[in-house]
Amino acid sequence: MRAGSLDRSIQIDAYSPGAPDEYGVSQPGWSPFLTIRAQLVTMSTEEFLRASGEASESVLVFRTRYLAGVTNAHRLTFESRQFDIKEVKEIGRRAGLELRCEERRV
Repeated sequence: MRAGSLDRSIQIDAYSPGAPDEYGVSQPGWSPFLTIRAQLVTMSTEEFLRASGEASESVLVFRTRYLAGVTNAHRLTFESRQFDIKEVKEIGRRAGLELRCEERRV
């Protein structure tokens, strides 16, 4: 993987249960896990009708260097939009990762 092809900046977020405050109530939410450089391989958008109404799905595929611990439980932020990581594929023998992400808007 060439460094020149890693022309996008993405942020991977992890869900955290939050620390309890003085009343013992915790505020769960997403917190930044890491920010890395990546290559945008594919970007597509599909619009269709569902039972709940019209919806659109944006699917993005990113390639990046290998990172241990990234799973589909994480979330990806790109250009201030949040995407669910649907699939994590290892490229070669820990040479890189391919992240398939999906955004849903209703």
